[in-house]
Amino acid sequence: MAAGMDFSPPFTILEGGYNSNDNVSTMEDQSSENLNNLKQTTNRKPPRHLAVKRHSVSSMTLTAADLEFDVSIASKSPSDEKSDFLPVFRSGSCAERGPKQYMEDEHICIDNLIEHLGATSDFPSPGAFYGVFDGHGGTDAASFIRNNILRFIVGDGHFPICLEEAIKSAFVKADYAFADASTLDISSGTTALTAIIFGRTLIIANAGDCRAVLGRRGRAFEMSKDHKPNCTSEKIRIEKLGGVIYDGYLNGQLSVARALGDWHMKGPKGSACPLSAEPELQETHLTEDDEFLIMGCDGLWDVMSSQCAVTMARKELMLHNDPERCSRELVREALKRNTCDNLTVIVVCFSSDPPPRIEIPQSRVRRSISAEGLNLLKGVLECN
Repeated sequence: MAAGMDFSPPFTILEGGYNSNDNVSTMEDQSSENLNNLKQTTNRKPPRHLAVKRHSVSSMTLTAADLEFDVSIASKSPSDEKSDFLPVFRSGSCAERGPKQYMEDEHICIDNLIEHLGATSDFPSPGAFYGVFDGHGGTDAASFIRNNILRFIVGDGHFPICLEEAIKSAFVKADYAFADASTLDISSGTTALTAIIFGRTLIIANAGDCRAVLGRRGRAFEMSKDHKPNCTSEKIRIEKLGGVIYDGYLNGQLSVARALGDWHMKGPKGSACPLSAEPELQETHLTEDDEFLIMGCDGLWDVMSSQCAVTMARKELMLHNDPERCSRELVREALKRNTCDNLTVIVVCFSSDPPPRIEIPQSRVRRSISAEGLNLLKGVLECN
């Protein structure tokens, strides 16, 4: 996740596509030599306006021949940090009950946060806010947090000077406020995944097993960590606080290690508890290479890898440039893969243009595929 935010060296595609295991062995042997040769050439990032329309492509059929759409060949440079790039926010969402009896998910999409809040001119601009809330034990917790979390963030004393502290504080305050809501079932619970963007700064906050994945030139970068009880860091935290894990469940009851609500499993307010409402945060500065963000509940990620979702979403956006239709196709694909949960997906685009086709310039250097290329190829094959 956090370590994945740095670019790896440029790489190219094996001519003729990926064919057999014989190619893999030669790829690795040639990798070091080719990278040294490539350093002597001039690497240039394809301009965003270089978008090539692709005809008659089935969104459900992703082959190795289409891998060229998903290769990032740009390396991070000082010019990226000094760029005048300013994202344009466009989002679409899709939510389906799936095979479960009830729909317990909630979500929120605000593409123009300044207009939504009626903020003054000194408010950070442009701004956007998105959230996915995967409820359990009823809909009360997910609905309450969805309706109030932004209010707690904006109303915090640290906002907007120190967004990280404001967000962390807001999650805990929202959890406490839910506990005081006498008309609601405070034994219900919800995970919470939010994305707040001001200018080029994107901050993801996560408590639970929803996931945010950034699509950067076709490569998937996870912006959150799934808080499962068996996750090593969560397991250590839980056991230090007196909790136990039975068959992957916190205290034998809950399949997540962090959640808001579930007050039948928590002690008095302010006390240390194995089930935490405090989110983990990840921040990044968006550049022209950052094309879109996928936010989804675990119903999506249980049946699809992060790279597969980015590969599929990029192809969809190249076809129709519609984030809502893109989110709908991701939900449809998860249903085809027999997910067992509710499904909620948000796709946020950072440009008004579709993702550009990546053109690999001709070179005298014999082309091979790098380890990063193999990961992209894996994502393509997983989508088939």
